[in-house]
Amino acid sequence: MSYDPKPIETTAVNLPPELLELTERLAENAHDLWAVQRLKDGWTFGPQRDDKAKKHPCLIPYAQLPESEKEYDRKMAMGTLKAILAAGYRISAAA
Repeated sequence: MSYDPKPIETTAVNLPPELLELTERLAENAHDLWAVQRLKDGWTFGPQRDDKAKKHPCLIPYAQLPESEKEYDRKMAMGTLKAILAAGYRISAAA
């Protein structure tokens, strides 16, 4: 089996400044969604990842994550926002 990923082309999309705050909030939300699922699956915090024991060092609040982990979540959020814009949708705050 061969897998050839084809994400939506977003290199020409520039996020407006007002979406940068949304990017951070979406990154935090993505982390929280991930953590909720891990906790439901029986995982708990551990200083090192241990799949057999279901321990993970990132089962902590987003604000306490190392910058490298936050950056991963930010890239995913930013990629999603860019894909929405590239697909022709607009994002605006509720009035």
